[in-house]
Amino acid sequence: MELAHSLLLNEEACSQLREPQRAEFVFEWLRFLKKLLPVTDRADVKQKQKRLVEQLTTVLTSSPGPPTRWLLADCLALVYRVGDSLTSSLTVDRCNDIIRSKDDSPSFLPTRLAAMACLGVLYEQLGRLLINSFKETVANLLKAVKSAESQGRCEIMLCIEKIQKGLGISAMSCHRDIYKAARTCLTDRSMAVRCAAAKCLLELQREAVFLWSTELENVATLCFRACEGSNYDVRVAVSKLLGTLLASALEPRQAIAPRPGSKRNSLEEVMELLSTGFLRGGAGFLRASGDMLKGTSSVSRAVRVGITQQTCVVFVSILGGTWLETHFSSFLALLMEWASHSRATQCPADTVSSRRCVSFILRATLGTLLGEKAQIAAAKEICQTISKQKKIVDAALHEGNTETRVSPADVAASQHVLVCALLELGSLLQDLSSTAAPLLQDTSIGMIDTVISVLLHPNASARLAAAWCLRCVAVAMPAQVAVLLDRCAERLNAMKSCPEAVAGYSAAIAALLGASQLCPLGIPHSKSKVVMTLAEDLLRSAAQNSRISLQRTQAGWLLLSALSTLGPTVVEHHLPRMLLLWKCAFPLSMRDAESELRRGDFFTWQVTLEGRSGALCAMKSFVVYCKDLLTDDVISRLIPLVSCGVALLNQLPSLAKSYGNQIKSAANVFRLRVYEILTLLQPKTYEGKLKLECFGTVLKQLLSDLTGPENTACSELNLLPPLCYIQDLALLDMGLQDIDQHYIEEQLQGGGSGGGTLEYDPFTIFQKAKDVPAPLPTASALTVAAVQLFGVIFPHLGVQQRAQILEQFCEFVRQLKGGRQQTVQIHVTAAFCCTLKCLASSRMELGPEEVQRPALSLLLGALEGSNPLLRCVAAEGIARLVKVLNDPSFTVSLTFMSFDKLKTARDAITRTGHALALCTVYRYLGGINSSQYLSACVGVLFTLSQDSTSPEVQMWSLHALSMVVDLAGPLYHSHLEASFTLVLRLLLSTPHTHVEVQQSLGRCLNALITSMGPDLQGDGASVSSVRTSCLVACAVMQDSPDCLVQAQAIACLQQLHMFAPRFVNLANLVPSLCINLYSSYLSLRRAVVACLRQLAQREAVEVSEHAVALVKELPRRDNTQLDVTIKEVGLEGALFSLLDRESDPQLCRDIQETLVHTMSSGAEGNLAHWLKLCKDVLSASADSTAAASVETQQEEDGDRYDDSSVFHAKPESSGPFNNLRWSTRVFSMECVCRIIAQCEHGDPAHFNMALAQEQRLHESADFLVLHLADLIRMAFMAATDHNDQLRLAGLQTLLVIIRKFSSVPEPEFPGHVILEQYQANVGAALRPAFSVDAPPDVTAKACQVCSAWIASRVISDLRDLRRVHQLLASSLTKVQTGKDVASQLYNESSFTMESLAVLKAWAEVYITAVQSSGQKESPGTDPQQQSEEAGAAGPTGAGLLKLVQTDLATLSRLWLAALQDLALLTLPPQYSNQLPSTGGSFYTAETVEQARPHYSSAWATILHATALWLNSTGFIMVDEGPANLSRPVTPTSMGQSSSLSSVKSPEDINTDRLHLILGISVEFLCSPRSGDQMEDINSCLQALQALLEVPWPRSKVGNDQALSVELLSVLHRLLVTRESPSIQLAVLELVRNVVCAAQEHVKEKRHSAEVDDGAAEKETFPVFGEGRETGGLVPGKSLVFGALELCLCTLVRKLPQLSPKLAGSATGQGGQTCSLSNTDCRLVTSALAILSELPSICSPEGSVSVLPTVLYLLLGVTREVVKVSIGTESGQLVPGILQALRTVLTSPMSRAEKSRGAWTDLLRCALHTLMEFWSEDEMGPGVDEVTMLTALTIFELYASADVTAAEPLQTRCIQIFRASLESKDPVVLSRCYQLLASLFQGPSAVARPFILALGSCLLSQLEGVEKSRPQSSAELQAVQDGIRAMEALVFAADETHRPMLVAVLLPLLVSLLLDENALASAPATSRLLHESALRDLMRIGPQHSAVFKSLMGSAPHMKARLEAAVKGNQESINTKTPAHRVISKNTPSIQLKINFL
Repeated sequence: MELAHSLLLNEEACSQLREPQRAEFVFEWLRFLKKLLPVTDRADVKQKQKRLVEQLTTVLTSSPGPPTRWLLADCLALVYRVGDSLTSSLTVDRCNDIIRSKDDSPSFLPTRLAAMACLGVLYEQLGRLLINSFKETVANLLKAVKSAESQGRCEIMLCIEKIQKGLGISAMSCHRDIYKAARTCLTDRSMAVRCAAAKCLLELQREAVFLWSTELENVATLCFRACEGSNYDVRVAVSKLLGTLLASALEPRQAIAPRPGSKRNSLEEVMELLSTGFLRGGAGFLRASGDMLKGTSSVSRAVRVGITQQTCVVFVSILGGTWLETHFSSFLALLMEWASHSRATQCPADTVSSRRCVSFILRATLGTLLGEKAQIAAAKEICQTISKQKKIVDAALHEGNTETRVSPADVAASQHVLVCALLELGSLLQDLSSTAAPLLQDTSIGMIDTVISVLLHPNASARLAAAWCLRCVAVAMPAQVAVLLDRCAERLNAMKSCPEAVAGYSAAIAALLGASQLCPLGIPHSKSKVVMTLAEDLLRSAAQNSRISLQRTQAGWLLLSALSTLGPTVVEHHLPRMLLLWKCAFPLSMRDAESELRRGDFFTWQVTLEGRSGALCAMKSFVVYCKDLLTDDVISRLIPLVSCGVALLNQLPSLAKSYGNQIKSAANVFRLRVYEILTLLQPKTYEGKLKLECFGTVLKQLLSDLTGPENTACSELNLLPPLCYIQDLALLDMGLQDIDQHYIEEQLQGGGSGGGTLEYDPFTIFQKAKDVPAPLPTASALTVAAVQLFGVIFPHLGVQQRAQILEQFCEFVRQLKGGRQQTVQIHVTAAFCCTLKCLASSRMELGPEEVQRPALSLLLGALEGSNPLLRCVAAEGIARLVKVLNDPSFTVSLTFMSFDKLKTARDAITRTGHALALCTVYRYLGGINSSQYLSACVGVLFTLSQDSTSPEVQMWSLHALSMVVDLAGPLYHSHLEASFTLVLRLLLSTPHTHVEVQQSLGRCLNALITSMGPDLQGDGASVSSVRTSCLVACAVMQDSPDCLVQAQAIACLQQLHMFAPRFVNLANLVPSLCINLYSSYLSLRRAVVACLRQLAQREAVEVSEHAVALVKELPRRDNTQLDVTIKEVGLEGALFSLLDRESDPQLCRDIQETLVHTMSSGAEGNLAHWLKLCKDVLSASADSTAAASVETQQEEDGDRYDDSSVFHAKPESSGPFNNLRWSTRVFSMECVCRIIAQCEHGDPAHFNMALAQEQRLHESADFLVLHLADLIRMAFMAATDHNDQLRLAGLQTLLVIIRKFSSVPEPEFPGHVILEQYQANVGAALRPAFSVDAPPDVTAKACQVCSAWIASRVISDLRDLRRVHQLLASSLTKVQTGKDVASQLYNESSFTMESLAVLKAWAEVYITAVQSSGQKESPGTDPQQQSEEAGAAGPTGAGLLKLVQTDLATLSRLWLAALQDLALLTLPPQYSNQLPSTGGSFYTAETVEQARPHYSSAWATILHATALWLNSTGFIMVDEGPANLSRPVTPTSMGQSSSLSSVKSPEDINTDRLHLILGISVEFLCSPRSGDQMEDINSCLQALQALLEVPWPRSKVGNDQALSVELLSVLHRLLVTRESPSIQLAVLELVRNVVCAAQEHVKEKRHSAEVDDGAAEKETFPVFGEGRETGGLVPGKSLVFGALELCLCTLVRKLPQLSPKLAGSATGQGGQTCSLSNTDCRLVTSALAILSELPSICSPEGSVSVLPTVLYLLLGVTREVVKVSIGTESGQLVPGILQALRTVLTSPMSRAEKSRGAWTDLLRCALHTLMEFWSEDEMGPGVDEVTMLTALTIFELYASADVTAAEPLQTRCIQIFRASLESKDPVVLSRCYQLLASLFQGPSAVARPFILALGSCLLSQLEGVEKSRPQSSAELQAVQDGIRAMEALVFAADETHRPMLVAVLLPLLVSLLLDENALASAPATSRLLHESALRDLMRIGPQHSAVFKSLMGSAPHMKARLEAAVKGNQESINTKTPAHRVISKNTPSIQLKINFL
């Protein structure tokens, strides 16, 4: 294909190719030429133009296919436009000659068509350059159109359209001739010609004024005729034409001057034309249409749909939303006239059809063109229309005034007006949601009163529409549900004697109950009781008044049916009464049933049947909505009733004979209800007698319904599509869901019913659906139900019965003829296919050969039927039959039979059916796994797909081929190349009139691309060829005029991009996507957005750039809306705009995902664009107050401002968006939150103003913090909107902003944060959420924001704080009011949600206040004193705490009540009987399940706050007074009930509270789900920590060992399962507190025992502590053992070297250095601290058991620290290790008589182990000697003498110290001296051996200092520490020996002094040593004056040296400044001595 990429065609390469490849080669050359010509130099084109034109002309005359001819035409025109245009007339003449040619052979047709195409494009591109030949060309074409076949006529019309486009007004002379030709073509038998003619006329009307002036009526009539028998595309094209003409007629374009004498058409005149078509079928006034000639006056439904579908909608859309707003009143009146005209309502089907058409027009115009404000105005207008119609009816019903009497016809007409108006009003309200609140508040229209008044209309359809409208009100504004229910129930009670009132109000109540399913906040439970009572009363009183028996019966059962929609939690309370009512509806026994037949009349039986139908429907509703209540007991009660219903089926024929057709309707409804309930219950539930009855009676009735002569209704479109394979439906042109007009289009395919409507089955009014239900007519619904029930029953029949029934089916089909045969065949085939589905799902068998034979015969008959839908179902049935039989031989024989049929059959029906069967056989067998079968299939399907004589065969075979490709998988790879070639060849040759073939080719290509998959990325020649074929085929489909084919092309390119992205050119793909973004075809928009979604995941930025480039390159296009949107706001803005227009859920989801992907790729790099986009979307509301500018006015004089005064709304420019819906604005706020979350993972400067400002100076970057004002503003705008969903989104955004920016400092004002300036904004955004009428979910979210705002500590001023605090205080008052408020609007669970949200918010505030105050309130103090104490802790925390304490008494009780509720709700199901019958404090018994989620989200914070409060009170009860509590908090009020019988002591109350908190915590921590947030676990642990800080609960825990052990085991599991360091630290801290509690308990017991026994010696106290006399620790019951496990787990996870099993592993002793973080060190230290305390809570024997483990772990950690093998942070471990060692050594157990000996032995071993660290193999270069020496010293000082004095330990210890004294490291030496000083000062038994052994060594070292003075500060420190040690040695001596030692010390000090000369030149360290020695002498000398004087007297040189030093020191003091006089002694670098010794 690369050879085709040249300016001139490579004829040599082309000639070497075969014919198919040559066509592909030429097409590829033309594609390249089209791209190349615009960018080629003009001179080059002119140079080669002659040759180029010759080559193009050669292609023209070589019979090019449709895609090639269109491309050829473009290239030919481009050549003349870019090059020399003078010779273009020659080409025009050549084309005209070809068209004139007399050659009519089929081979010449493509050339003639190509000439036509070239003419069109030449004139379009060159325009007036060809004006001379224009008339001749048009005349030639118009002449040719008379004799041309369909393709020629179509091409001529398209050619003339292009000629007009190119010439414009210059073509005026031919306008009339063109009009005449187009008129004929507009009613052509070919649909493609009709479309082309409509396009031609559409272009003509731009310049031909007569079309929308003098000829307007004729064109309108012509368009109506064109819609007769049309398809969807024709209706779209014709409607667009007529709509445009009518809009032009009403408002002529300004460029065209009005004709003399012409008058401007009025709206009434224009609509009259449409009315003519809508009501009379376009007959006009004087003409008669074909229908009228035949004697009928019915209007073709296709005409009505065409007029409705686009004509009206296009007409109004062109005029625009502003026009509609202005003229809506007139427009509505005209539409209502259509709906109510007698010609439009001649039969029920026509009535339904007309109503649908009018509803569609209203929905398509009001719903899309108007903004929310205009929609509200339209709703008011509709209300007035309803009111007028109601007055008409009221006048008709009151006979008083004869002058104003209204005819019955007007009353009948009013119902249709009311239905359309009410349904549209409901749709508007649902769209507006809570934005529609002003409508309800507007008393001038009284909307609710108006709608409710229609409930009394005499016609059922109007009543039901009014009920549905009320339901829409309830869905839009959930607060109205309860109000409307009360109102309707009250009116129903008051008007029970009025039939219309009973029917109307009951329907309204049922509809409102259905609406509650769509209202998350629900309805109060009490309303269900009201409804149940009403239903019961209606049913019981039905027999009292025969005039209204029927209505009361229907109403009662309707209410009961609707009641079930509230769910099992509500219905279970009413189930006994419901069962009783069901029982009363049926005879008690068979005898009663028989006696019924002997009495009664028509009316009695009508009421009876209606009653039993209603009862069965209520059962059905119960089974559907309350499956959980369908227990065996309930089923056993229902089955006898159903059995009675089945028995009555036998009597229905006799009743029909007795009472005629009058009873037939009620009988049919009854049969329908029986079928429905039997289908739902399934046969397994009705075994036994009912099963026999069912299989007898019901089966007989089913066969009659499916095959009987009386059933003439064929509901094929309701029956068959659900049974088809979903991809097969593409064959049937049934993609109704893929078009925007499916609401009205489906009635064209719905048989004679015209579609469904609510009055066909009023019991559907409570279904959970947004759109109004459209139940089928009873006859059609009965057939569908019969088919479904047959499928359920058939698998349970015996083999003989199965065979007999299937034989009967086959026989019926054989015997019948014509339409009756087709109807029965459809019914029985559908029933059997339904059976096969049931057999497959239940894994049952069909039966032996005798059943299989008729089954196959039945399906094969259908497979060869004339109905294509039936053939699809039969093919699917064969696939399921093969699966059920699972017999390979049967499968093979079936395929052979199909092959044989395909070889012999020549009719299209047989070939299409069996072609489809070939691919379906293996559909459910795991795919095709036989290469032989695959080859045979492919061969046959290849042949069939090339049968150009039958497009239908081509379409089906290509579809089958695509299925085969999918089923074969990798096995198909050998056929891929041939398949690609075939597809491309067919695409290049298939006429564009055969759109269905092109669509099948598209599906086939998609399957081939998927099959090849990633192999498409390969570089081989074959892969490259296949890839090129793919791209060319996609290009062909993209150029197709059919939108569905274009959608297929986009889907194929999307697949190609997935597998081989580098070969898909985005520069070409993205523009084609953008062009179709606003297509009028839903399927094309879906394909575009799906493709964009995929592209945005990887190349979002490139896609956006290409979209903008497209608009820049093509500034002038038809679709200006797209251009403007992309120019202003990019592709993202266009997607937002599209999202606002769309109603298709899947498409909306795709658009949102596309935007999210695009945002995640580019938002951080283009913040300003995205935030402005979101802001524009949010501001694009018709309501100017919503698009308000929020400005904060802060006065500079420091006065405080009020929230409500600082905001004022000013309207803004609407920007690129207008009147966006609230849902779009909600999504924009979600996008803002996503942007913030995305920035959180990006540059830190996004949340740092100083950093952002600094970086912005150096680079052009953008940061989120710079847009904070916009973020706040957007959040405020959303939070204060009318719409509740938008308010929630705004509050959520505000919450995110507060959390992310609360700690960002303000660079310009140090000490302040950036959010401070937005205090007023936040306050004003929150205030509306706390209003009285705010919904609970909004208030709950606002409470969350309040608490976050206060907890963020942004506010520093108490007055500002109080403003937000007041909002929370007001919500607290609402909580205190309680759940028993009379005016409750929502379900009780909403009160739970709001109350818990308020309590959680207060809890968060209290936690913040306590934490920021820096101290806890001291126990036992009064609140005033507490607040005063807290006030000293800082302004913010103290002030906040003071604010909270005002309500703390109330809050604490409410918190405890909430926790008690939680405790009850977390009980296992088996304890559910212990739940209070009335519910808890914040939930009711009926709403338990709904309440659980609310408790689970709030409990942790409330628990933490409660624990902090109990901590602050110290569990000391204080008299808190009434605490502003207006009701008891709980049934028990936590032990504080005022009744004497339940008064508890303070001790009991505290115990209850403690156990409540402990129980909740342990229950949660026992099994925290993986989804639980870490915050909940942290809160739980902090709450327990706060409790155990107080003595009283600590004593309780210590006293209860089982509780302690359980708590420890839970904490152990938590430690193992959670890796969060904060949680692990909290766990260890908690464990330490539990151990301390046990320690205190043991100490107290021992102390009590000592006092009681009077024991003076400690050795005689009784045995307390774990282990008792035996010393055994029982796992699972021992606290010590549990603590040991937990500590061991912590230590081994951080230091695996401790475990002997891990000692040799990579992490063990021989492993690498294990680096411990700071947190790890804290964890290890905490574990060691716990370990060291464990012996003290054991008995003496127990301590001996545990001590080895403790010492092993302690010394193991010490060894790792000493070896410096755990990283640089290990220095933090040393203090903890030494502290733990000291704690162990000082344990009282080491001195207890029973354990002293064992302790001594174990401690000696430990000391020995510690000393072993000095062995030669252990001592390395990195060993920490200081730590080892310190540990030894602690042993010597704190262990008993028995331990340390033992030999050889003492000697070894002295040797270690002696070795350390000889160390060359001054730090080690210094520490050694310090430790020796400590030892010398210790007990004499310890000090004496060390003084004797090391004193002389110490002295000799110090004496050597005079000769070797210190050179560094470390050495100086060592000398000074040595002197301290020597001094300690001196003072450790007895008084008698001390003078001698002083006499040794003083000369030593004097020797360190320097003389005057040496001092001046001595280094700094020597001078410092000199000064230090002098100070010591001055200090020690006076203390021992006698010795000092004696020494000075005996040594004159020493005296002189000292005197000189003193004199020099005195002089320096006099000369130096005071700043230099103080010379502090250097402190040691390691201060361990102070902490541990």
